[in-house]
Amino acid sequence: MARSATTAKSPAPPGVRLQRVLADAGVAARRACEELIEQGHVRVNGVVVRRLPAFVDPDNDRIEVDGRPVRVSHRRLCIMVHKPERTLVADEDASGRPTVTSIVDHPSGERLFPVGRLDFDSTGLVLLMNDGELANRLTHPRYGMAKTYHVVVRGPVDESAVDAIRHKAVLAARRDDADRGVARRASEAPEVRIVKREPGRTTLEVTLREARNRQLRDVLKHLGMPVKKLTRVGIGPLRLSGLAVGRWRELTRDEVRALRDAAFPARTTRGSPKKKAPPAANAPARPPARPPARNPARPSARRPS
Repeated sequence: MARSATTAKSPAPPGVRLQRVLADAGVAARRACEELIEQGHVRVNGVVVRRLPAFVDPDNDRIEVDGRPVRVSHRRLCIMVHKPERTLVADEDASGRPTVTSIVDHPSGERLFPVGRLDFDSTGLVLLMNDGELANRLTHPRYGMAKTYHVVVRGPVDESAVDAIRHKAVLAARRDDADRGVARRASEAPEVRIVKREPGRTTLEVTLREARNRQLRDVLKHLGMPVKKLTRVGIGPLRLSGLAVGRWRELTRDEVRALRDAAFPARTTRGSPKKKAPPAANAPARPPARPPARNPARPSARRPS
């Protein structure tokens, strides 16, 4: 049975947080798993669990979501998908529309969930994984993981328009927070640069620290630059390359390491020895160190006989 949290004076409860076990098993991202628990969708050893925090033994407790057993996975998988247009970033859709999870048929049979979102008409990089902790780091606004997009807009764009995009995006984020009753937080202006100019259209590269639903499309439309095509090309250090639309592949070991280093910077720097900075190129050379002076032999304290 799931164990509830103990008081501050009690010893730490045994086991692992239930929402973490669910997320690591590929049920959903951790925040979505918390909602499933609170809504009564989760049973542990036949008992519905609604209160958090709750702790379980993933190797011995029987955990079910809507009556389906949760298989605890010990292998972390991370899949890159090149999402086509008119495809949902979701596990399934009641209307029968195609989803990104239907694109991937991994031989392991592991349950994978999509990380974050990308709107129905956009294309590009989407990640599927069964690592709830990493997914939380990649998607929660608190961590500010960069998402990079190539956006084709109608008409010419100059540097003054680029400045207007940055300014308008910050205002739109603040208004969105106010409308949702969210405590106002500092909104970082997006990085925007012009990639290509062609007759009748311009390609921009836009990097956001917090990607909100359709916000970029709405900002550009308001400024008279309607979006013709929007493609996500990067998440943190990861780049979409060598993958056709509608195809998928596992991340390489180096890609996973780079992604985790970006998501957990404290883990990569903690305990690392500090490297001494090399001397400046124009710094004068130090003279060679002198050998230590030798002490002269001390006279004997004994009196001659």
